[in-house]
Amino acid sequence: MDHRDPWFRRYRVDGARVRLVCFPHAGGAATSYLGWPQLLPEGVEMLAVQYPGRQSRIAEPCFESLPELATAVTVALKAHSDLPLTLFGHSMGSAIAYEVARALRQDGREVPRLLVSGRGSPHVGYGDRRPPGLDDRSLIAVVRALSGSDADAYEHPEMRDLLMPSLRADYTMLDRYRPTAPAEPLDVPVTVFGGEDDPACPVSELASWAHVTSAGCEVLTYPGGHFYLREHERALVAEVARRLPVRKGPAA
Repeated sequence: MDHRDPWFRRYRVDGARVRLVCFPHAGGAATSYLGWPQLLPEGVEMLAVQYPGRQSRIAEPCFESLPELATAVTVALKAHSDLPLTLFGHSMGSAIAYEVARALRQDGREVPRLLVSGRGSPHVGYGDRRPPGLDDRSLIAVVRALSGSDADAYEHPEMRDLLMPSLRADYTMLDRYRPTAPAEPLDVPVTVFGGEDDPACPVSELASWAHVTSAGCEVLTYPGGHFYLREHERALVAEVARRLPVRKGPAA
């Protein structure tokens, strides 16, 4: 693992032939994907995105504009341009991955596939599932509804003081996010994952990603709620791995 680049936790692999870039959910951090590298096949190097304002970047100001955050990640990925980049995002991370994929394709970069999870396409609004406010009580209630016992950390004053700024900034980004309609659909195949009982993203919304791509869209679901991917991590990573273009022969 390489900690020298603040934007990514990089899990180096000898002879890597493709990179999987993973984008965390709102309030999340790179460690959300801590168990993935050991489950990925040979030839796959993983970059877990570390947003400012949390963990190793706790002293940095959080972004409050999703397009600006996506632009910053896209710029940071220029240092990793020697291999094709497959993107995976969960929840808020899906919207950021989508914006990064658009930017990379506009720059002529190869994006073999976009993998998204726990969210309808960016052009599907939150509707009644928006938090009633961006105050601490409202946001903690949302976290508790989505991830259960994980919200217990917010009940401890010291942890709450550390965690709330990034959580509030992320939900501010989501509340302000208004994706622009692209002139042309994304020319990248999209795979969508979701929980069958996700209160934040009904299964019926997952297929909305078909409208943002001209290269095909498939939907896979698992039992569970918004964070189904924790319970089904091994099975999910196996499906992700099947969709990675791990090429034979020497690394690029």
